[in-house]
Amino acid sequence: MATAQSKATKGKYNVIGTRPIRHDGADKVTGRAQYGADVKLSGLLSAYMLRSPHAHAKIKSIDTTAAEAYPGVHAVVTNADLPPAHDRIAELGEGAVNMAHLSCNVLAGPKVLYKGHAVAAVAADNVHIAQEAARLIRVEYEPLPPVLDVRKAMEDDAPVLNDDVRTEEFGEIIGKKPSNVAKRLFFEQGDPDKAFEEAAVVVEREFHTATVHQGYIE
Repeated sequence: MATAQSKATKGKYNVIGTRPIRHDGADKVTGRAQYGADVKLSGLLSAYMLRSPHAHAKIKSIDTTAAEAYPGVHAVVTNADLPPAHDRIAELGEGAVNMAHLSCNVLAGPKVLYKGHAVAAVAADNVHIAQEAARLIRVEYEPLPPVLDVRKAMEDDAPVLNDDVRTEEFGEIIGKKPSNVAKRLFFEQGDPDKAFEEAAVVVEREFHTATVHQGYIE
C-alpha cells in the first residue's frame, strides 16, 4: 500500500498540488463583483417584511394606513389580502401540503406561530423606504403561551398552535380535540430488542438541534 501511494505522489497532475488563480478573486475583494441584489431593473420594486416579536399570539388588528400613505410605497399586503386558500391538500413536488396552513405561513393570520413570523409585506421604490414604511404599521397582539420544547408540545395540556390540527394515525383522524401532534408514524424492521441483546456494545445518546434550512446562494 505504501508503495502504491509513493508511486501516486510522484505522478504529475494538472490541478492537484497546484495553486490556480481564482478568476473571480480580484472582483470579490475589490467590491466589483455583481450579485443578484446588485441588479436594478427598470420598474423593479423592493419588499420588506414586518415580522412578529412574539412566539405565539393572536393578531387582534393591523393598521396599515400610515404605511400605505408613505411616499414611495406601492403596496402593503397582509394575510387578509391573500386569496382564500381553504382547507385543501395540494401536491407541490416535495410532498403534500395544506394550502390553508401554507397561506398562514406566508403571512400570519389569525395567529403568529413563531417569533419572526411574517405579518405584513411592504413594496416600495427601494428597500429603505419599505423598511421605514413597515415601522409605521400598527399591529395589536394578544400574547399567548409559547411552545418552546418538543416534548412539552406533545403533552395533553400544552398550548395548541394550530386549532384545526388533529392527530392522524394510519390515515385516520384519531384525535377528538386540536393537538400539536399532527401525525403518528410507525416504522419497524427486524427485531430491535434481539439486536440490542446480542450486541457487544450498546451506546445510547440523545441529541437536540434547532430547526435549520439551507440558504440558497444561486
